[in-house]
Amino acid sequence: MAVITQFVVVREGVEKMTFTSKKEADAYDKMLDIADNLIPFLSKSELELDERDVEKLSFFLAQNKEDLQVLLKGGSLNKKAAPKKAVKKAENKESK
Repeated sequence: MAVITQFVVVREGVEKMTFTSKKEADAYDKMLDIADNLIPFLSKSELELDERDVEKLSFFLAQNKEDLQVLLKGGSLNKKAAPKKAVKKAENKESK
């Protein structure tokens, strides 16, 4: 008999997602916390969004928080540096 450990994220009595690792479940739960915190912030804006759109937008922003942080710091998503290993391999091929 196989034993499977599952981690379930539950919000307000509703099962949201099931994971096989605690780390993934914690990350998802944290993302949901961020989305919940963004809802009142977005609701204060002058945008005329209905409640469902505010929830979708907050969820999207929370899912893409790393990219959002780069943008808020004045960075650009187009300027992501290429991995150094890939650059070295390309240089080695060209020098031969």
